[in-house]
Amino acid sequence: MSLIRRQLLTAGAAGLAFSGLARFAHAQSEETYINEVEGYGPLKTDPAGLMDLPEGFTYQVISQSGDTMDDGLFVPGQPDGMGCFDLGGGRVALVRNHELKGSSALHRNLGPGGLNQERINGVDAALSYDTYKDGRPLPGGTTTLVYDLESRQTVREYLSLIGTSTNCCGGITPWGSWLTCEENTELPETDNVTRPHGFVFEVPATAEGLVEPVPLKAMGRFDHEAVCIDPRTGIVYLTEDMNDGLFYRFIPNVPDKLAEGGTLQAMVIRGQGGADTRNQDSRSWNVGDWLEVDWIDMEDVESPKDDLRQRGHAAGAALVARGEGLWWGQDELYMTATSGGPVRRGQVMRLQPNVDGGPDRLQLFVESTDEKMVNMADNLTIAPWGDLILCEDNYSSQIRNHIKGVTPDGKLYTIARNVFTGNAEFAGACFSPDGQVLFVNIMYPGMTLAIRGPWTSVRR
Repeated sequence: MSLIRRQLLTAGAAGLAFSGLARFAHAQSEETYINEVEGYGPLKTDPAGLMDLPEGFTYQVISQSGDTMDDGLFVPGQPDGMGCFDLGGGRVALVRNHELKGSSALHRNLGPGGLNQERINGVDAALSYDTYKDGRPLPGGTTTLVYDLESRQTVREYLSLIGTSTNCCGGITPWGSWLTCEENTELPETDNVTRPHGFVFEVPATAEGLVEPVPLKAMGRFDHEAVCIDPRTGIVYLTEDMNDGLFYRFIPNVPDKLAEGGTLQAMVIRGQGGADTRNQDSRSWNVGDWLEVDWIDMEDVESPKDDLRQRGHAAGAALVARGEGLWWGQDELYMTATSGGPVRRGQVMRLQPNVDGGPDRLQLFVESTDEKMVNMADNLTIAPWGDLILCEDNYSSQIRNHIKGVTPDGKLYTIARNVFTGNAEFAGACFSPDGQVLFVNIMYPGMTLAIRGPWTSVRR
C-alpha cells in the first residue's frame, strides 16, 4: 500500500519526464541498512541517482509511467504488484497492477486516459468494471508488458484490466493467470463510483487486450492485498491490509475456475480463539515459534458493511498486523505483516499446510527490531536459490526503501536502495523463468526495472 507521498506525480501520467534523474536524486550520505550476513556486499552509489546496487549488478528501466502503450493509452502511474509468466521463445509477460484509487481526483489523472482524460475514449467502456458517475472508467486495473529476455527489449505494452480501484498486489496462479486485488472497499453510496469494490479479479497472462472484469465475490469483499495458491490442492490464501486484519483461505469448488465459487475461511490459532499475532503491545510468540492453526468458515462474505474482519475475529480468528506480501514456496507459503512487532516495522510468517489431515502450522520467521534491518516489508517473492526477496514500503524521509534478501535461516541482507526523490516503495518483485532477471516496480516516478547480476554469488 502507498499513501500519496508529498507531490507524487502531480504533473499527471501524460506529462511525466524522466530525463536527468540525477537532478532529483536524494543525497545519501549515511548507510541506511544493517546486514546480518554479507549477501552481495555494500551498495554502490548510482550516478543516475535512482537505485544503488552491489558491485556487479545493473538495472534497466523497461517501462515508465506516462509512456504511450501499443493500444494508444498511457502507461498508468502507481505500479505495484506484478507477476512474471513464461510465454516461450525467450519472452515473458509481466502483468502489473496500478494502485489507482477510484475516488481520488489525482489518481484519475494518473490513469491510462492521461492528465486531461484526452485518451480515455480509447478505453472500451463496455469492458470497464466500473465508472465514475460521469460515465468515465475508473483508472485502476492492470497492464501487460511483453519483454524479450535475449534482446532486452520491451516488445509490447497494453491495458489488460480497467475500471477497478486501488489494485495493490495479487498473485500468480498455477494455470497462468494473475489475480489482482482491490485494496479498497468503496461504495456508490459514499464515493464517486457506481459499483462496490473490494474484490479479486483474474487476468490471463496471454490476454492480448482488455479482459472481461469478473469480480470473484466468493473470495470476500475486504481490503485485499495479496494471494497465493497451493498447487497441490488449489486452495487460495489471501492477506488483508488492515492493522486488525485476518488471514484467509478460499477453498474453490473447482480449483482452476475460481469464478464458480467456493468457501472462504479465516485462520484461528488452535486453542487460542481471537489470538493476536502482532506482538505490538504485548508479546504472544517469539521468532522461531510454531503454532498449530485451524480455519473457520466465514459468512456473508460480500460484506456490505465492510465488517468481515470484525465478525471473523469475534468468532475466534487471529489478528494479523497488515498482512501484505504472500508467495508460495516449496510446500509452504511466506507472508509479510507490514506493521507487526514491537517496533511496528514488520514480521514475516511461514505457513505449512498439512495436506494429510493434520493441523496446519504457522511460524514467526522474521520480526524486525530495527528499521535498518527491515522496514515495513510489503511485496515479496522467493528467489530461485531459495531466499526470500522483500520489498520495503516505509514512510520515512530519513530511512530509504530497500530490497532485502532473507536466507533460509532468517538472516537479512540488502540488495538495492531507492535513492530517488520521494523514497517511494519497491513493489512487484518477481524473477524471470531462468532466474537471471529480477523485475521490480518503483511506485514513483512509476518505473518497471529489470535487475541483473551475479545472483548465485550470495554469501550467507
